[in-house]
Amino acid sequence: MILVLILLKFFELKPISITSFASISALGSSTSEVWGNYTKNTHYFQEKNFNAIPTWVAPISKQNKILIKDLKAFDNKYKNLDDSVLFAMYAARKAVEKAQWNSNDNFGINIGSSRGATALFEQYHQEFLKTGNSSTLSSPTTTLGNISSWIAHDLQSNGPEISHSITCSTALHSLLNGIAWIHSGMCDKFLVGGSEAPLTAFTIAQMKALKVYSKETGEYPCKAFDLNKSRNTMILGEGAAVVCLEKVISEKTIAKIEGIGYATEVLKHNTSVTADAECFQKSIKMACENINLNEVDAIVMHAPGTVKGDTSEINAIHKVFGNNVPFLTTNKWKLGHTFGASGLLNLELALLMLIKQQTIEVPFAEQQTKPKKLKKILVNAVGFGGNAVSVLISK
Repeated sequence: MILVLILLKFFELKPISITSFASISALGSSTSEVWGNYTKNTHYFQEKNFNAIPTWVAPISKQNKILIKDLKAFDNKYKNLDDSVLFAMYAARKAVEKAQWNSNDNFGINIGSSRGATALFEQYHQEFLKTGNSSTLSSPTTTLGNISSWIAHDLQSNGPEISHSITCSTALHSLLNGIAWIHSGMCDKFLVGGSEAPLTAFTIAQMKALKVYSKETGEYPCKAFDLNKSRNTMILGEGAAVVCLEKVISEKTIAKIEGIGYATEVLKHNTSVTADAECFQKSIKMACENINLNEVDAIVMHAPGTVKGDTSEINAIHKVFGNNVPFLTTNKWKLGHTFGASGLLNLELALLMLIKQQTIEVPFAEQQTKPKKLKKILVNAVGFGGNAVSVLISK
């Protein structure tokens, strides 16, 4: 990340083109399906048993699981891959096809993940505890780097491959990396994103140990952006999201990246940010430093559904924007918190709102004035460690 920060400071940030995007999550696997589900005031959670305890989660649908199963059968080598790799591979194929890239293009790949091959790692560890031995593929199929490397194999790409984990802001840090590489002149195109498959008993237990997991029984199990909630309501989801970045603004351009911001605050606790999210204040200001703040029409918030997480981000936004707060929204009340993929799923929502010129409201949140037009949207993400990223996109 030091290289990224140096490059982004050294090179004047010129608008970067987003030429395609794709995802797979509880909301679906096609742009039309995802947008259709965004326009409904319903969530996409299911109750499943983990250690015999009913727990809310946001898995991909049965129909989309068949797509992943088919992908797994496409190449004999894919049968041993974790869902975190397969989700990313599925989204990458679709995005690259839509962007009209091919293996002759010099494009890089940076797909990150907070946890990586969670289910496979747990499976192999259980095998070791039971037998004292480990399977041959236990190491190569659980390394964090195997997400981008398998995508590169599948796409037959020739550019650099990068994988990393920066907790829940991982996907937007991937976007920062892609922009830095493009501005360095070393690549003209970059495929960036995040993927997560965390719906395992151990991962769920970890979140419950933090006292952040939802125990809600009402209409909306996750109350992300409900500032009146008295207890935490975070729910885990799975999925992947990617975008194709290009140096040149062209007829293929869906949206432009106008500004980026990043910040890390001094930790006061392993899991939380300050009450006014100082990291978000810094990242938002940096992303918007070349525009008037009144030009921001909407913000897709990180808003994980926890009391402190939601409140601190709102406080930061009010600190920066004062009385002129843009329209605010979030998607975690629908598809859960997808850890390292969440920032790019936030970006996907922002892109869809720009394209459709329609805001997506949180049904249980306070009513807001809707912008007449959507020209500039800010996207936020933050993770354990107080590492915030804000990205400003425009038509």
